[in-house]
Amino acid sequence: MEKHRILKILLTGASLLTSALIVTRAGLIASVANPRPQNTAPDQEQQDWPAYGGAPENNHYSTLAQINRSNVKHLTVAWSFDTQEEGGLQANPLIIAGVLYGITPTQKVFALDAATGELLWKFDCGIRGTQPDRGLAYWADGNDKRILVGVMNFLYALDTSTGKPIPSFAKDGRIDLRENLGREPASAQSIVLTSPPVVYKDLLIVGGRNPETLPAPPGDIRAFDIRTGKLRWSFHTIAHPGEFGYSTWPRDAWKTGGAANNWAGMTLDPQRGIVYVPTGSAAFDFYGGDRVGDDLFANCLIALNAQTGKRIWHFQGVHHDIWDRDFPSTPALLTVKRNGKEIAAVAQTSKQGFVYLFDRANGNPLFPIKSQKYPPSTVPGEVAARDQPLPVRPAPFARQLLTSDLLTMRTPEAHQWALETFKKFRSEGQFVPFSVGKDTVVFPGFDGGAEWGGPAVDPETGIIYINSNEMAWTGALSPNTGENSPRAIYMSQCSVCHGEKMAGSPPAIPSLVGVSERLAFPQIATTIKNGRGRMPGFPNLTEDQLSALIDFVLSGENKDLPGSAPPPTSMKYRFTGYHRFLDPEGYPAIAPPWGTLNAINLNTGEYVWKIPFGEYPELAAKGLKNTGTENYGGPIVTAGGLLFIGATDFDKKFRAFDKSTGELLWEATLPFSGNATPATYEVNDRQFVVIAAGGGKDPKSPSGGVYVAFALPQVSPTPKASSNSNH
Repeated sequence: MEKHRILKILLTGASLLTSALIVTRAGLIASVANPRPQNTAPDQEQQDWPAYGGAPENNHYSTLAQINRSNVKHLTVAWSFDTQEEGGLQANPLIIAGVLYGITPTQKVFALDAATGELLWKFDCGIRGTQPDRGLAYWADGNDKRILVGVMNFLYALDTSTGKPIPSFAKDGRIDLRENLGREPASAQSIVLTSPPVVYKDLLIVGGRNPETLPAPPGDIRAFDIRTGKLRWSFHTIAHPGEFGYSTWPRDAWKTGGAANNWAGMTLDPQRGIVYVPTGSAAFDFYGGDRVGDDLFANCLIALNAQTGKRIWHFQGVHHDIWDRDFPSTPALLTVKRNGKEIAAVAQTSKQGFVYLFDRANGNPLFPIKSQKYPPSTVPGEVAARDQPLPVRPAPFARQLLTSDLLTMRTPEAHQWALETFKKFRSEGQFVPFSVGKDTVVFPGFDGGAEWGGPAVDPETGIIYINSNEMAWTGALSPNTGENSPRAIYMSQCSVCHGEKMAGSPPAIPSLVGVSERLAFPQIATTIKNGRGRMPGFPNLTEDQLSALIDFVLSGENKDLPGSAPPPTSMKYRFTGYHRFLDPEGYPAIAPPWGTLNAINLNTGEYVWKIPFGEYPELAAKGLKNTGTENYGGPIVTAGGLLFIGATDFDKKFRAFDKSTGELLWEATLPFSGNATPATYEVNDRQFVVIAAGGGKDPKSPSGGVYVAFALPQVSPTPKASSNSNH
C-alpha cells in the first residue's frame, strides 16, 4: 500500500523539469506494475488494458462499470495528448499500472501518465514510419518489462521505464523482419509489421504486411525468443515440399509465390496454448494463373500450437482467392451455450459480411457451413475454385447482391447516373470471377464488410458487436504487355491500386495526376521504396527502374530502360484498379445504409439489433441523416452496459451505445476522425475511455494524431464555510 501512496503523490505532484526526471518518474511508475501474464493480480488486469484488443483473447471487453448507462451522458474530456504529427492514427494503446503506451503517425513510441496525459518518454528510432501501426505488445518477467512494437520492417524491444531499446534483444534491440524468410537478398523483401505481435510465455509471434503484387515474400508466421530475439519456429503459409498443404499449390510455388500473410493480427488462448491466425490472399491478388489450386494457407483461420508452431486445425474461407477477400481482423474468443453446455469458441468475421464460429479446440463449425458452386473463370490460364464455403448462420451483416433497386435515390440526377453506370457492370453476387474488359461489382467492397478494427464480444451474453462497411466497388482484368518498360512496370506494380489512368480511388488510394505539384522527386522515390498508408514498399526495384518509373509517373514518357535489369515479376493479366462506385458528387452510388453497427447473439445466431452507423455532416444538415458511412477501427464493450466506438470517417464522432438495445446514449466530436479501436482503464479509482484520433480518410479534412481520454467529472470536496464566505 505504501508504494501506491507514493505513486499517487508522484502522479499528482509538481510537473517535472527535465527529461532525466521524466525517465526516472516513468521508472517509478513501472516499478509498481504487476506485469502480465506472469504475476498480474486479477484486479489489476481488470483495471488495465494490457494487450491489443484488451486481452490475448481479443474480445475488446472490460469489466469496468464506473461509467454506465445512467451516467455516460456526463462524460467529458479528461486529457488529450497531441503528437503534433499528421498522417492519421489506427493504434489501440496499452495501459498498464497507470502508464499509457502509444504510437504516433510516424511510428514514434511514447509513454504517458494515464491519469493526466503527461509525457513520460518518447522513443524515436530515426526511421519515419509510413505504414499503419495498430498497436503494441507487453511482456514482463520480474523487473524485466518490455514493450514490443513494430516500426516498418523492424520489431523493437523497449525498456518500459526509459523507452530505450534493450541491447541484448536481437541486434541492437531490434529484429529485421525481412530476414529468415528464405528469400534473398533480404533487403529486397517488402514486409512491415502493421499489427502488434502476440506474446506467449517467452515467445513473440508475428506475421506482417506483404505486397499484393509479385514479387512478394511468403507470409510465414514466426516466433522469436522474447529475451534474445532469436527465431524459434516458422510456420509456412505457402507449404514447402513434404508439408501439409503442399499439393494445393503448383510444385515450385514455395520458391516464388508470395503473401498468404497475417497482416490483421492474431489471437491467443493462453490456457490452451493455441494462437489463432487469420491470413490474407496470395499474391497476385486478382489473377492466379501461376498458383492454380486452393492455395493453402491463404485466406485461412489457422490454429497453431503457440509453443511449437505446429498446425492443430485450419479453415479456409476462400479457395483460390482472386477477389482480395482476406480475413481482415483478429478473431475473438468467447464461450457459447449449446443444449445446456458451454463451448469454448472462436469467432471470425470476413470482408464478405460473414461470421464463422468454431469450436476453439478442434475447429468444428458451431453453425452449419454449406458449400456453394460458382461459375468458372473466362480468363485464359485462370482456374477459379468450383465452390466456396458459406455459413448458414448468422445471416450476413452486409448486403450480398447489388441490384438496380438498391441504387442511390439521394437526388434524381444521382439516381439516373447510377442507373446508367450500373448497366455497364456485371453484378451477380459473391465469388464471381473477374473478366477482361468489363467491370464486375464487388459488394460489400474490397474494404468489407468487416475490417481490421475487429469485433467486440460480451462474455456475459455471448453477443458479438461488428461495425461494417457497405460500399460497392468494381474491378476488371486487362492483358499485360510483358515488355520491360516504365509503363509496363507501372501497369504491373502500381495500376493495381492507382489505376491505368493514375486516378486512384481517393481518399484511401490517392490520385497520381499532378503528383509533381505535391511531392518532389526524392519524396516520390522514398514513398515507392518504403510504401505509405495502404501502399506497400517496392524495394525490389533497381535504381534505374525506380528513376524511370518516377519519370513516367511525372511526365507520361515511356523511355527505354537503361541496363539489363530484369522486369519485376509480371502476370499475364493485371488488375485495372480499385474503383469505388461513387456518384458524381462523391457519395456512394447505392442506397443507404453505407455503414452499420450490428449485435448478434452467437448462442442462437440471431440479430439482437442493427443500426446505420455514421453520417456525412453536410448531408445530415440537409435532413439526410443516419445514412451510415465507411468506418475503420473497432468497438469495445463494458460491464457498464456500454459499447464505445469511434471509427466513422466523416463525422469525427466518438459514441457510446446501450449494448442491449443499440440506443445512442452519448457522443462527442473528436479533433479528427477516430479510426482506431478505443481502450478503457482505471487509474486512482477513476475510469477513463481513450481513443486515438487521426483522420486521414476524408479528403475534405486534414489529418493529425491526437489521443483523447474521457472520464466522468471529478467531484471536488465541499469547502468549509468561512467568516468571509459569499455563500
